[in-house]
Amino acid sequence: MTKILVIDDDSNICELLRMYLEKEGYEVRTASDGSEGIAVFRMYEPDLVLLDVMMPKKDGWAVCREIRMHSSKPIIMITAKGETLDKVLGLELGADDFIVKPLDMKEVFARIKAVLRRYANHDTIEGELVKFENIEISLQKYELKINNEPVDLPPKELELIYFLASNYNRVFTRDQLLDKVWGFDYLGDSRTVDVHIKRLREKLEGASDKWMLKTVWGIGYKFEVRSES
Repeated sequence: MTKILVIDDDSNICELLRMYLEKEGYEVRTASDGSEGIAVFRMYEPDLVLLDVMMPKKDGWAVCREIRMHSSKPIIMITAKGETLDKVLGLELGADDFIVKPLDMKEVFARIKAVLRRYANHDTIEGELVKFENIEISLQKYELKINNEPVDLPPKELELIYFLASNYNRVFTRDQLLDKVWGFDYLGDSRTVDVHIKRLREKLEGASDKWMLKTVWGIGYKFEVRSES
């Protein structure tokens, strides 16, 4: 049975989500603040986390950051604001998706199913090793190495650089990347791609002058190889 952890200081929201999710066949645990959420996450080892942003003791950003230090399990943030700044910060910290309050249960289920479907595919991919000068990307191991040193990446960043490098010198639009990397049923927007590209560039900066993540203005992005190695 798929296990879901709900971390929210609003007891009504916790019970509402528990009731509906259990009715859909999920096993659910709840936590009422960020500190408790971290403790329950470590003990419960859920398959997915629904994480409120504004909470006492530790807010959702701090909890997301701490979970990402030890786990790549999917995280869906719950926010009352729905502002672009919140979404960008969440994506940079490793969140997979967002739900805006007041909650629509049909949307909640759709986003949970979409995120779990994407993560379920991780175990079925026969990843190959993509190599260029000073960089190695293995989708099978979910590992990126720069100059033979492992670089810590959230799953979606690794899948994005793997896809682009596997199709080097080919330009992809943001919508194409959302389709190929996030899946056709992803309910986010194209800014997701921009945030992940920005984070990848920061981590790849200075690795080589023979390849780069390049913006093709008005179209999208490509992994440009100037001289194959």
